[in-house]
Amino acid sequence: MKVEVIMPQMGESIQEGTVVRWLKKVGDKVKRDEPILEISTDKVDAEIPSPAAGVLSEIAVGEGKTVEIKSVLGSIETEAGAAAAAPGPAPAPKDAEPAAPPSKPAPEKVARFTPAALSAPPAPPRPEVGGGEETPRRRSSPLVRRIARERNVDIAEVSGSGIAGRVTKKDILAHLEGGAAEGARPSPAPAPRAPAFAPGERVRVEPLSVMRRKISEHMVASKRISAHVHSFFEVDYSRVDKIRRERRDEFLDRHGVKLTYLPFILHAVVEALKAWPVLNAAVDGENLVYKKDINLGVAVALDWGLIVPVIRNAEEKNLAGLARATADLAERARTKKLLPDEVQGGTFTITNPGVFGSLFGTPIINQPQLAILGVGTIEKRLKVIDETIAIHTMGYLAIGFDHRIIDGAVADQFMAHVKKTLETFDPGLI
Repeated sequence: MKVEVIMPQMGESIQEGTVVRWLKKVGDKVKRDEPILEISTDKVDAEIPSPAAGVLSEIAVGEGKTVEIKSVLGSIETEAGAAAAAPGPAPAPKDAEPAAPPSKPAPEKVARFTPAALSAPPAPPRPEVGGGEETPRRRSSPLVRRIARERNVDIAEVSGSGIAGRVTKKDILAHLEGGAAEGARPSPAPAPRAPAFAPGERVRVEPLSVMRRKISEHMVASKRISAHVHSFFEVDYSRVDKIRRERRDEFLDRHGVKLTYLPFILHAVVEALKAWPVLNAAVDGENLVYKKDINLGVAVALDWGLIVPVIRNAEEKNLAGLARATADLAERARTKKLLPDEVQGGTFTITNPGVFGSLFGTPIINQPQLAILGVGTIEKRLKVIDETIAIHTMGYLAIGFDHRIIDGAVADQFMAHVKKTLETFDPGLI
């Protein structure tokens, strides 16, 4: 009996996926739910499990190919069928064409999801400039349509390179780069780009991973969309450090996670977002959308890229709840067990390069959010207090904000709120 391996739909707005790597080759035995291939989409990277136990009898879509959801990626000959057949192992085809969509729905069970970096949640449905999606050339994702609205681009005029002419982020960004947006003046011919390496130079060339390409696209799009401004505050963590050292053993015994500085920072950010809700908002065309829920994205650095899982309804969690949520999401991000909806819907992002020793940085806003907080390293430094030099636990916080919406005074008032909360932290909150 043959069981098809299907490209699943991992999120409401996801319409296609790319086969990154087959973990098994034709002829290999597989167990039910054993990962057999890796795929990448606009929202997540994922390991796709085998829908049945048996032998991988066919690979229909080769590595590097992009196909629509519910397409057949390959097939499994179940153990009973495999015993009757005797095919020899064959190499996986690299250039196989996408198979036709199956008549039955994709299996509901999809395991071991990993989010791609800095994914934006789908925007509310709105008519796009120049019409809807009635033709294949006008098919696009919510992110592409949002970029088109904000830059006044008619998607019908953009050449699509995706499945069935689907317009991708890469397509619309290339279109904008060429000055095709309405009202834009024609751009002069670009200057020839200097070669990355000279003939005979000792180099090692490898293609960018799907995740790295998507990170690149998101970062470039964010710099084009938002007017980035950054401000920096120095914070005295001495009070937090004292509380943390006094309570860490008890906290670990009671809650099962370590008491680090990060939950204190998350708590302070939540309190500041309540006081300054514009930093928890998003732009939708000519409207400003204030989000009532505070969904904190916390960036997690991995060996293969950057992931931003989301702590939903952070305003409802106490310090212990924030600590548990952070530890849980980070662990499941590293073990590829996050679900697609756990990397969507963030309203404010926190990134912590300080764990690697960085004093501070200028992080790029995670679209469609309006602000991002960068946490610098926390260390003991000399500080002057009332004309006395003392050793205090200090660190820098950097706020990156969209100056189209947020004025510098508002951003600094937000940061002053975060700073005060940390420097006067109430031990009773633990």
